[in-house]
Amino acid sequence: MHVASHRLDKHWEQKKNRHKDCPRQDYPYSPTANWPLLHYRIFGLLEAARKLVLVAESFHHQRCVLKVEAFLHTWSWAWGEMSVLPVLPALEAPLITVVAHSCGVNSLHIRKTPEGRYLVASGSDDGSIHVCLLEVALGRGEATAGTCLQVLERVSRPCAHAAHVTGIRVLRPDLLLSASVDQRLTLWNRCPGELVPLSTTFFHVPDLAELDCWEAVEAGGELRYYCVLCGQGLEMLCGTFSSKPPPQEAPQ
Repeated sequence: MHVASHRLDKHWEQKKNRHKDCPRQDYPYSPTANWPLLHYRIFGLLEAARKLVLVAESFHHQRCVLKVEAFLHTWSWAWGEMSVLPVLPALEAPLITVVAHSCGVNSLHIRKTPEGRYLVASGSDDGSIHVCLLEVALGRGEATAGTCLQVLERVSRPCAHAAHVTGIRVLRPDLLLSASVDQRLTLWNRCPGELVPLSTTFFHVPDLAELDCWEAVEAGGELRYYCVLCGQGLEMLCGTFSSKPPPQEAPQ
């Protein structure tokens, strides 16, 4: 079902060639957009009109932007009026930069913890996965002026997969799933200072492009997790995770 579409207006069309001032000449181009993928944009969705409105963009990255994370934000004014949208010419510099991988980031997921912190999980072309715990602090003045991010914890797993990690999801603060082009779906336990593999499932979708997960409570009260893998086809998996550790075997 078609939800929305977007086309740049004259104001933004005039700016789409600004990359010509960039000294780099080896960046790739998008055949559909006709400009290099060195930037990212924030869109607002007008549900009634089924239209996407460009709110802001950033040219901070000097290389290809491979992955962004979507979020939901509710505005306090009417989205139906085009004139009240806060169109920003450019986003400010990032609050924090974390160097986590040696290659491009192909998967990204952010989850808020019950304590109000944020877990940011990422997967890379180098086959590694990285998780960092962030805390958002607000100053005593205006919220936008006093906002800062602090990294409380970082943990990584080099060579988590044998190929590009193109899907990652934080299920709980202590559990995350990662999927790779190597056709392996791995469940990880986030422990202090390390990521411990719990199980691995092979799936049949080649050239995995994305992973999505959600939880559902069954009729008997059992909590189940559903996972959809998208690539050259679709595959859905379902599983349950026990909150208790497995029983230890008796010594021989």
